[in-house]
Amino acid sequence: MNPLQLEYFRQKLLRWRAELLEDSTETLASMQQENLAQPDLADRASMETDRAIELRTRDRERKLIAKIDEALDRIANGSFGYCEETDEPISLKRLEARPIATYSLEAQEMHERSERTRRDD
Repeated sequence: MNPLQLEYFRQKLLRWRAELLEDSTETLASMQQENLAQPDLADRASMETDRAIELRTRDRERKLIAKIDEALDRIANGSFGYCEETDEPISLKRLEARPIATYSLEAQEMHERSERTRRDD
């Protein structure tokens, strides 16, 4: 991968990370302003359910931020864009769709089939 492509993916990852952090900050601000002391039990239950869903979403995004950071580290150390399984280059098309990918499409499919087989046993 040439330096221009690496910079493209670095910028893409940084923008994605910034968006996730902004969403997280907005969630924290809205949760601090929310008043859970609703007189109506149904309203309170609905708010608590919404809050639980929002927290699960933020937890998934927190894990995604960690994967973005790992991808940025791989860019820095020169291993970005190479499959962890085969050491073959990951296609640009796959990286465009999923810039945090660590496996080539073929290796990912093998990995998923292997997981399904273990789960079915």
